[in-house]
Amino acid sequence: MLNFILSRILSAAIVVLGVSSLVFFLIHLVPGDPVEVMLGESAQPTDRTALRHALGLDQPVAVQLLDYFSGLLRFDLGTSLHTQRPIADLLLERLPATIELTIAALLIAVAIAFPLGVLSAVRKDSAWDHGARVVSLLGISIPHFWLGPLLILVFSLWLGWLPVSGREGMASLVLPALTLGTALAAILSRMVRATLLETLGEDYVRTARAKGLAEHAVILRHALCNALLPVITVLGLQLGALLGGAIVTEMVFSWPGLGQLTIEAIHRRDYPVVQACVLLISVTYVGVNTLTDLAYVWLDPRVRLQ
Repeated sequence: MLNFILSRILSAAIVVLGVSSLVFFLIHLVPGDPVEVMLGESAQPTDRTALRHALGLDQPVAVQLLDYFSGLLRFDLGTSLHTQRPIADLLLERLPATIELTIAALLIAVAIAFPLGVLSAVRKDSAWDHGARVVSLLGISIPHFWLGPLLILVFSLWLGWLPVSGREGMASLVLPALTLGTALAAILSRMVRATLLETLGEDYVRTARAKGLAEHAVILRHALCNALLPVITVLGLQLGALLGGAIVTEMVFSWPGLGQLTIEAIHRRDYPVVQACVLLISVTYVGVNTLTDLAYVWLDPRVRLQ
């Protein structure tokens, strides 16, 4: 068990290191100069040179990479090129909004997926099952950048029930959370249906029915509990993917989270902020996947024996 945990932690560290290096090189290959963005095109060459030297942008890329990793070892994310504020402070300001949106989207996805998946499995090949398949297909197929404006058009502009954008109270959370959680709900519902159908054919389920247990007890206490292991794996993987989807959703709804901060930093060519945002998202993604692996081992002793 200890070797399994250490191997997962080591592989997670290697992935984070690779992502950090890749993002560093890609962001430096993006056309544009942060000095021109900050000073404007009419700035004097001497002013550009002085600012570039003050920011350390005149150093070779290898030197900048070493400085970047040395800062990470000291838990120092650096300073924003645009605002000259510590990047850690910027992340702490935006992180609560992203966490709030991610948790709300996850709750919506689970609330939709489990009843839909169970109903589809229990009434296989019925009209309910076909309807659930259509809903799942639509949820997977519709992209966030299309669904978000559609929800704004219907519920904000036509009906006037919810705010268009921003983060002002619980009402402004409904549309972005629904946009972000729809795709996850579709994936989870199909997984719940598939695993529950497989579990309903097991011998212990037939034994429970033969003992005279009520059908809802057989489904919820015996079949569904044993069908949750693959669902937990998918849920852990998709929870990290929610952070990536939050970038588009936050821009559509002007949600002041990490996604919006990342896009703003890319537009300003603020290299340290972009690197810090991607690093935080990747660490969260890898951390969630690692915890999912450990939870799977804890729930299924057969994995531990392997």
